[in-house]
Amino acid sequence: MFASAFLKFGFAILSFGSLLAQAPESKMSPDLAGLDALSTHNVIVQYSAHAQAAPHRRLARYGARLEREFGHIRAAHYRVRGADLAALAADPNVAYVSPDRPLTAHMDQVALTTGVQAAWNYGYDGTGIGVAIIDSGLALHNDIQSHVVYQEDFSGLHYTYDDYGHGTHVAGILGGSAASSTGPSFTRTFKGIAPGVGLVIMRALDKTGSGTDSAVIAAIQRAINLKSTYNIRVINLSLGRPVFESYKLDPLCQQVEAAWKAGIVVVVAAGNNGRDNSKGTKGYGTINAPANDPYVITVGAMKQNSTAAKNDDSPASYSSKGPTAVDFIVKPDLVAPGNRVVSISSSQSYIDLNFTTNKILDNYWTNWGDTNNCDIYFRLSGTSMATPVVSGAAALLIQKNSSLTPDQVKAILMKTSYKMPKATATVVDSGVTYTTETDVFTVGTGYVDIAAAIASSDVPKAGLPALSPTASYNKTTNTVSVVTGSGVVWGSGVVWGSGVVWGSGVVWGSSTQVGSTGVVWGSGVVWGSGVVWGSSSPWSMSATSLGGLAIALNGEN
Repeated sequence: MFASAFLKFGFAILSFGSLLAQAPESKMSPDLAGLDALSTHNVIVQYSAHAQAAPHRRLARYGARLEREFGHIRAAHYRVRGADLAALAADPNVAYVSPDRPLTAHMDQVALTTGVQAAWNYGYDGTGIGVAIIDSGLALHNDIQSHVVYQEDFSGLHYTYDDYGHGTHVAGILGGSAASSTGPSFTRTFKGIAPGVGLVIMRALDKTGSGTDSAVIAAIQRAINLKSTYNIRVINLSLGRPVFESYKLDPLCQQVEAAWKAGIVVVVAAGNNGRDNSKGTKGYGTINAPANDPYVITVGAMKQNSTAAKNDDSPASYSSKGPTAVDFIVKPDLVAPGNRVVSISSSQSYIDLNFTTNKILDNYWTNWGDTNNCDIYFRLSGTSMATPVVSGAAALLIQKNSSLTPDQVKAILMKTSYKMPKATATVVDSGVTYTTETDVFTVGTGYVDIAAAIASSDVPKAGLPALSPTASYNKTTNTVSVVTGSGVVWGSGVVWGSGVVWGSGVVWGSSTQVGSTGVVWGSGVVWGSGVVWGSSSPWSMSATSLGGLAIALNGEN
């Protein structure tokens, strides 16, 4: 569930129109237009390269009040009047100004499907690896509390207890010990992917699952600063918001890149907007931010269809699809189980009280035989649930080989992922039929396979980035191709093992191309003018086209 991670976004409308002319358009995010000129607003200011170390006194001349500094990305959170924004942006010390945007969280047999049992058999359980979960906090629970090494609130609530319920569920998928479901009385055991990890809990979402860019950026900054203290090697972001500009300008994307370059693997939920056809794209082009950043590992969700086998699984129809808005980055990078996942519950939380149909019955996991609702475990669906599966996998790989860089971890997980054959699946919900295909913009390089990743001895060359490639549209032939640079792990100038991650040539067009990995990329969407590669650039989701929360919470049958 992209925890109400589909931020509720709105500003009062009292335009200060002509004032925008005072600053170069490229220095102000387009969604700053129309702000109330007389009211104060939360913005994130990124400084230019030549700016002094802390130009707060200089920006104070525009009435800007400093709220938080973000030293890793040369930026800060300010409060400023709408009428003063253009003058502030025109200052030579300022590189870019954007709103402090809202964002939300994206919401049993996972172990069998992912092959994580093989890692456990080798003794890998994440011990010694710190994982920062930036979410809605954590509830006290027998399956998780002994592994928490640090907690801090960035939401403004001044407590880290999870009264929303999303962060607790995510933490259980990643590192739950299954202490409450282990023994002769239980027919099912709900164990996290990496039950030995040290959990660093950073609360950035409030009791309704909403948050802001500045809260998440501040939490990431703290994780970077505490990296050595708790050996934080992974950050889990089961949250996001719409894309408003290039990842190169977005401060949230810049902060996840800062963490990545500091040696921390950042794993991000793709989003739950795969059913959004408001722009006629059949859900394509709906990847959220910061999942649109080419550095991070972006995760989509799969349906397990009530079995432990992979060959009958299918992409969840709500899982957001690529390419990304504005930059056309090929996303997601891979997919993981995310539908109807059982994990630990935050009793009496917002989700627990308001989504009672997601409760499991006692006879589902015990031999007691009664049909009472369980208060210990809960079922949720969404890319939020798939993301901690991959975060846990990353922790296991790093435990096996502590010298791995984030780029190497990403490359190994993508290369060893299970390559799905071309397939089409449909689901009917409220009378509407949704169709999904196992194409590159829906499943990336494939289905995470922890057993294969742990068993692999094929380590990519260190020092090369594992940037997700770009999709290039040829309007003459109406085809789409994947473009990778020669200076990346899977670029044309790099030899890495016997196989490749990305198939060569055209991946979308009138005649379906088979990649050299044996993956058949699907077809069915016309990528002509007016769709993803439309004439109205940049193409991005509007703040009014969210609505993924109900899908994320209720999932699919």
